[in-house]
Amino acid sequence: MADTQQQFPDYLDVDYTDGEGEEPGDYPSIEHKLEKALEVVETGLREYENPAVMWTGGKDSTLTLYFVKEVVERHDELELPTTVFIDHYQHFDELMDFVRHWADEWDLEVKWARNTDVGEYVDENGLEPGDDIPVEALSEHNQHHIRNILEYEEDTFPFLLDTYVGNHLLKTVALNDTLESEEIDGIISGIRWDEQEARADETFFSPRHDPDIYPPHDRIQPILQFEEADVWDAFWYFVVPETVEGYPEDGYVPQGFDDLPEGIEIEDIPVSPKYFAGFRSLGSEISTDKSAEEPAWLQDMENTTERAGRAQDKEDLMERLRDLGYM
Repeated sequence: MADTQQQFPDYLDVDYTDGEGEEPGDYPSIEHKLEKALEVVETGLREYENPAVMWTGGKDSTLTLYFVKEVVERHDELELPTTVFIDHYQHFDELMDFVRHWADEWDLEVKWARNTDVGEYVDENGLEPGDDIPVEALSEHNQHHIRNILEYEEDTFPFLLDTYVGNHLLKTVALNDTLESEEIDGIISGIRWDEQEARADETFFSPRHDPDIYPPHDRIQPILQFEEADVWDAFWYFVVPETVEGYPEDGYVPQGFDDLPEGIEIEDIPVSPKYFAGFRSLGSEISTDKSAEEPAWLQDMENTTERAGRAQDKEDLMERLRDLGYM
């Protein structure tokens, strides 16, 4: 463990340089990628006293959750950690249905991370996405983040997830408050090197120790080495065959909603229906569009951008948001 990290906390023995300078091509096969993911998860579950899994219902975090479940099933002495889901109040209804269904199927203990101060104001005033929220109407905690952390000077901000203030309050503050209240020391996150430039330099164990920004914790990141196509290969040749009874053991890649193996329904598969419908990234209902008509895994991943359907004002602020604790 690097000397600069030994203060957080002294019971940890992890290598914060693991993955430094690497890229997906350093893991030449899907088997190499799977092996590394399982290794990182096992280390995380053994080293941290109170780890949790970040789950969004999207493909990357669901794949990460699968790896966590696999490691726990292989080692009787390990327990399935708490799952944290950030509810930012602007999810697709289908995604929320998917999350509730699979949380029940997999017997997950889900902590719903919400900025209830913002949520209650929205409900009480019947606001719709895009409506303005007065800064002074919120708690001192949220006002502190708006004025002192973000240095935002306007009197109002829009109730929109994919904006600087909205993303920070609805996701980052909600997550950090949950990390603090649940005393989580390591959060297992499904981010990837190829996903965004701001994530390209991440390591498998990444410190977040500045108490002035977030509750000190580490990010445990087992799928950095996966590219978008690798994620789908992992689903159709490993995750689905191993978790869905009756699915072909050697895998099967469906061409659409109506192209599933006999006896298998869309509800049986731990893949959000939004991906079948052509979405490649699931953000908010307001600011995310489908990329094409065919399912996500059949689209041209080599020549198109995975997050092209996402609002670019938030994407352009990713570096700043991550400095404040965003995933």
